[in-house]
Amino acid sequence: MKSSFSRKAARFVILLLLAVFISVSSLLAASPNPLKAKQEADSKGYAFLNSHDEIVAGAKKEGKVRALGLLSRNTYQIMINAFKKRYPFISDVYVEEAGATEAPQRFLLELRAGRRTDWDVFSVAPDFYSEYIPYIKRFDIWGMAEQKVLAIPSGMIDPKNRTTVSIASSIHVIGYNKKLVAEEKVPGTWEDFLKPAFKGKKFMVDIRPLGFAALAARLGEQWAVDYAGKIAAQEPVWIRGQSRQLTAIAAGEHAMLHLAFYHSCLRTAKKDPTGALGCKVIEPVPARLQNFMAVSNTAPRPNASLLWIEFQATPEGQRIIDENEPLNSSIYAPGSALANVIQGKKVSANNWETWHQTRRWEELVVKAFGFPQAEEK
Repeated sequence: MKSSFSRKAARFVILLLLAVFISVSSLLAASPNPLKAKQEADSKGYAFLNSHDEIVAGAKKEGKVRALGLLSRNTYQIMINAFKKRYPFISDVYVEEAGATEAPQRFLLELRAGRRTDWDVFSVAPDFYSEYIPYIKRFDIWGMAEQKVLAIPSGMIDPKNRTTVSIASSIHVIGYNKKLVAEEKVPGTWEDFLKPAFKGKKFMVDIRPLGFAALAARLGEQWAVDYAGKIAAQEPVWIRGQSRQLTAIAAGEHAMLHLAFYHSCLRTAKKDPTGALGCKVIEPVPARLQNFMAVSNTAPRPNASLLWIEFQATPEGQRIIDENEPLNSSIYAPGSALANVIQGKKVSANNWETWHQTRRWEELVVKAFGFPQAEEK
């Protein structure tokens, strides 16, 4: 009896020691190790700063930052004031709206021409992402975030190129007129749009298929292409752009908008005195990254640049975005309004893992729509 008890006690001690060893090993593995991270970054040709204090010290010497971005002028003014309050030694902060279409292309042409600019931070146009990479400073932002040198949620950073941060996201929903479509009749799944009741000009579809690409990220390329063809067979009202169309829904001119931008829908609904415009979130929730920021490889003030990008990703920066551009915050920022909307829901996110396929997916979807194509001679 005594021998049996001793063997059990010995096994218990061994198992306890093993559990302690595994726990300690896990803690050590998870502990920040900036020196090792810097060595790894150096070996891959990235610049890695050892501490946040080092970045702050460099920014104190620079005292200035100039940036291009996609938020509104009003949002940036509030963001600048808050940023300068946190870092009063960066007294000169200038941010200019970059524009979402032609401006990024013109800026890319300037970069290609080798024209040296005074911009420290620029907005990276998603459609030309790979073409911007050679002009981005090779800061290991992803590595510095992992090592807690920078307070940026890792989901906001491109883990492959490690240099670019998405400070905002967008999700797609159904925009509908509550007086024309009863709540119980509004589609509860994306496949519900394929029902016979919704055939023949019963809903609008944007010919720029950003939402289809987001759905492809989870449901697959073939599903998205097949679905696009079936949606086209429903004979929807084809549109380009959404703000005016959402206003038309509120006015009762149309019943529904398929894959509406949630932030645009809510903004229009807020202005709708009749309260007729509804914005319904259904699963999987299509989401996509947007508002890509990076440090220029010719940035005169690289340390202040890192602090500026980081600040927009912090809870304070995300709160400013939420308060001034509702539902344009990042789905990867804990506590942001958009993160709260999708919490507990199935999400189809066109994120860093799938973003490189966006253009191809969009082209395939547009082809599936079946619009007339130019003939080759």
